[in-house]
Amino acid sequence: MALTINTPRDPNTLSNYNNWRTTHTSTSLDILFDQQKLKGIVAHSLKAITDGESDEILLDSSHVLIKSVIADGKPAHWETLKRLEPYGSALKIKLDRKPKLDEKIDVEIDLETTELCTALQWLTPAQSSNKKHPYMFSQCQAIHARSIFPCQDTPDVKATFDFAIKSPLPVIASGIGAKDNPTSPSSDGTSQLYKFHQKVPIPAYLFAIASGDIAIAKIGAHSVVATGPDELKDCKWELEESTDKFIQAAESLVYPYAWGEYNVLVLPASFPYGGMENPIYTFATPTIISGDRENVDVIAHELSHSWSGNLVSNASWEHFWLNEGWTTYLERRIQAIVHGGDQWRDFSAIIGWQALTDSINSFGEEHEFTKLVIDLKGKDPDDAFSSIPYEKGFNFLYYIEKLIGKAEFDKFIPHYFETWRGKSLDSYDFKTTLLDFFASDKSVSAKLAKIDWDTWFYKPGFPPRPDFDTSLVDVAYKLADRWEQSTSSDADFAPSKSDISGWTANQLVVFLERVMAFKKSLPAEQAWRMGDVYSLKKTRNVEISARYYQVAMASKDDSIKTLVAELLGQVGRMKFVRPLYRGLIKLDYELAVDTFEKNKDFYHPICRGMVAKDLFGDKQRKQ
Repeated sequence: MALTINTPRDPNTLSNYNNWRTTHTSTSLDILFDQQKLKGIVAHSLKAITDGESDEILLDSSHVLIKSVIADGKPAHWETLKRLEPYGSALKIKLDRKPKLDEKIDVEIDLETTELCTALQWLTPAQSSNKKHPYMFSQCQAIHARSIFPCQDTPDVKATFDFAIKSPLPVIASGIGAKDNPTSPSSDGTSQLYKFHQKVPIPAYLFAIASGDIAIAKIGAHSVVATGPDELKDCKWELEESTDKFIQAAESLVYPYAWGEYNVLVLPASFPYGGMENPIYTFATPTIISGDRENVDVIAHELSHSWSGNLVSNASWEHFWLNEGWTTYLERRIQAIVHGGDQWRDFSAIIGWQALTDSINSFGEEHEFTKLVIDLKGKDPDDAFSSIPYEKGFNFLYYIEKLIGKAEFDKFIPHYFETWRGKSLDSYDFKTTLLDFFASDKSVSAKLAKIDWDTWFYKPGFPPRPDFDTSLVDVAYKLADRWEQSTSSDADFAPSKSDISGWTANQLVVFLERVMAFKKSLPAEQAWRMGDVYSLKKTRNVEISARYYQVAMASKDDSIKTLVAELLGQVGRMKFVRPLYRGLIKLDYELAVDTFEKNKDFYHPICRGMVAKDLFGDKQRKQ
């Protein structure tokens, strides 16, 4: 009997994954630094999930040079279809028959990436940390894997992976590395073979590779950090205190870690995100290495993805909150366990609420992308990326926890992740799973009946703000109030370094975010004094400096422009880059454009494209 498959749940793929499912992918690729491309063979094993319905395989592809295709052991007729923005040009492979249900077809594709590949960033030796060797890394989320190789580029499909990567420099990948992999650059520049295996099925967006002058140090019982040799000591110190604690806390909330190893690759400064949850190796921004261990909770977030997102995945990017809302929830529960109390997760949630506020204000409260479940038909998921799925999703789960009680919600957490282990789901599956789990408990069911699902899923703008514990932020609020009053009635206020004595970096973050939210910006002289007295201008912690620069720019302090432009040439993380450009656009548009033109090749293609939209809108320059 044929399995009936309806229209695919993911509108952001051109593949016919309602007829075929990839079960395994093998990638045999050469990293050619001199040509800045990958070249080789990618092989997919696909299984028919309909009975004799289709003699065509459609795969997502974008700007990939395809040389030949072999299907079922013989050369196949293939073509790339007309490009459909922003999804690329589907690769259509014609078969000589319509396979039966569960029949398997092997497809081999000989290919090269091109200069238009959006998933890869190539750094020259001059752009790398020690200026000695080139570097490359991938970033495939959300729909960029298709620019490396044709695939079913949807989180609704998962497959095991084998990696065989040749490079003259050490290679990291999202799989367990072979014991005989080389550990240092080749002495004569010739390529060496690196092998990895990923036994847990993953969606294509979690395919990840990096190669460069990479050294490794142990940071936990089953964890290492990998980074440039010159940065290794600092990275090891930053991460070794917390990694095992994070893992143990996460396992106590859900169930044992499934991936074998948990490692961290600290990338060059152009990496566009705080972290990317690539299995086995989290790819992380160097901005978490701040010398004070204040930003390592990013690792708690990426580790949480080992359950939420990687094992249990959103079926499409329209339900991205299932990945990020759950992960943010688990991250903050881990913080409470490791740091000693729920006031710590509420502290983080308060910071997160400000990020939510900034994102909603940026889009506008009625914008489609401020909903929890969004419409991405015909749209680029990157355009919707913001703090909203993270924070609105967290607040929904926090609301449910408070509604039914933590003890009851804690029973649901492992059930949810076990029920959907290895699978993908949408928001309606989540709702059903929650309600079914508590169906026999009349007391909890009565409480869950109070949830207005349509409002949570589809209403744009802000969710109800919880009554967070403010015990860790009150001191920051009080100081911010003094600064606000100093512009009018509190003429005797004289800032002093002692104002922030004993504060954590995150308390400074809360203070600065409170200042950023003032109805009336500080006078330029006051903003300058704040940065000078509190030493905010040159701090190594970018979470602090980037926020202070926004305060100074809003105050029209022209003296800050040089520091802003300097930081924009050192950091490629979009969390900092985009707000700084937005502030600079208002303060000095020409400088913003000049700074972008100077640094655009430093930024990852995803970041470069998003900043170009901020700068030029619909009249983007061709980058």
